[in-house]
Amino acid sequence: MLHELLHGDLAGRVCVVGVATDDPTQSFVSPTKRVWQYPHEPSERTMVARLAAEHGIECWSGRVKTPAFYARFEQHWRPDVAIMATFGQRIDARLYSFPRLGFFNLHPCKDDDWPSHYVGGNPFQRLIDDGSDYCVIAMHQVDDGFDTGALRAFSERIPIPAGAGVVEMHKCSSPIAARLAARELATMTGPA
Repeated sequence: MLHELLHGDLAGRVCVVGVATDDPTQSFVSPTKRVWQYPHEPSERTMVARLAAEHGIECWSGRVKTPAFYARFEQHWRPDVAIMATFGQRIDARLYSFPRLGFFNLHPCKDDDWPSHYVGGNPFQRLIDDGSDYCVIAMHQVDDGFDTGALRAFSERIPIPAGAGVVEMHKCSSPIAARLAARELATMTGPA
């Protein structure tokens, strides 16, 4: 997602004011229930923070429901819109109500119903366990529920190949999720 905003079609139209990312060594991001439970390279734990640092963007990897983060978010970053993807902390009303254009999540699911049956921290595994041969990424507003906010858009269908695991699905769906968010951001922010 961050790479798309910095280098994609919207790069000249958006300003990334800050990044909050998981520190998978911390229990408060529930790493044993999320993508971090699967084999990964050590460098993958810090890739978002490194990309942010390379571009001079402040990065936060602590708890987000704290006075320190609220101050950072509301007084310094002051985002017009916020987008989360593969993030292990619940967002409260104080945070999701702040951006004037909304606070959105990118979540794997099926395009047959919303809210999805695949809520929670490991939707790819549930899709695979159910024998699904495809998924989509939903871009939805964040609310007090768990992956239940108003649907903004679905991505195109993404095949789930036989034998694919959670890590493979994260890797093959990430560019599609990023393009979905960029497309929707472009409609929110108006013509170039």
